[in-house]
Amino acid sequence: MASTASPADRFELMETFVRIVDAGSLSAAAAQLGTTQPTVSRRLQALERSLGVRLLRRSTHSMTLTEDGQRCLERARELLASWHAFEADLRGAGDEPEGTLRVIAPHAFGQQQLVTPLADYLARYPKVNVEWLLHDRRPDFITEGIDCAIQVGPVDDQAVVAIRIAEVPRIVVGAPSLAARLPAKQSPGELARLPWLAMRPYYRTEVALTSLEGGGDARFPIAPRMSTDSLYALRTAALMGVGAAIVSAWLVAEDLAQGRLVHLAPRWRAAPLPVWLVYPQARGVSSQAGWRARPPLR
Repeated sequence: MASTASPADRFELMETFVRIVDAGSLSAAAAQLGTTQPTVSRRLQALERSLGVRLLRRSTHSMTLTEDGQRCLERARELLASWHAFEADLRGAGDEPEGTLRVIAPHAFGQQQLVTPLADYLARYPKVNVEWLLHDRRPDFITEGIDCAIQVGPVDDQAVVAIRIAEVPRIVVGAPSLAARLPAKQSPGELARLPWLAMRPYYRTEVALTSLEGGGDARFPIAPRMSTDSLYALRTAALMGVGAAIVSAWLVAEDLAQGRLVHLAPRWRAAPLPVWLVYPQARGVSSQAGWRARPPLR
């Protein structure tokens, strides 16, 4: 089953995982984090489910990292260090940020997944105001006066700093009426015969899937009945039975739970999409000078 944890949740899960390894036990990590051992254990299990791998081997008297756990630990340390360095650079040493921060985020993702961490940020920094702009396009930082952006998918602009903060798992879904056309054990071959919806810019004329059971990759062409650049429009069309679609798992979690959509070919996944924090290189400032969000352009 696909994880529905938000990117903000996963960041917390990674921090907990690193703390467990550094502390040497779940109980020690719980004491350092000011929480309970069952909570720390649930966070570890949630991270393992999200990544689809086992991170730690635990027995009564010992705890060791798996190979996947070692790779995850190294990557988690890099991500956390990059994020904390970015925060420190923006704030400045001993300086409390203040002013207006202009941020662009993808429409559906920014509306449904990121408002809660945004509210946490505002509570943490009461002197900062945020203009939260939701657009499914790449920003023009200079012309629009944008300080930073959340970007899903590849970053191809060499003039920006991009910090990878999470990834979005993607699955194939369809309405129950569409799923009824398929056999119980579904493969990409059966999916290729269905009508399809396309999500620009991530896929338009071809679907690429990877087996979760080590069966390799599968690709097949599609002639979409409908293509769109809106996740919400894609979801609505899928609910109406117009076609199968590759969607972000978080978007359809409730639809799957209520039976309005069906997870098709659950042993196959589309490649997850990376989530980046992006800002222009020229906007960096010395931490000694401190950081102030500049006034918005009028």
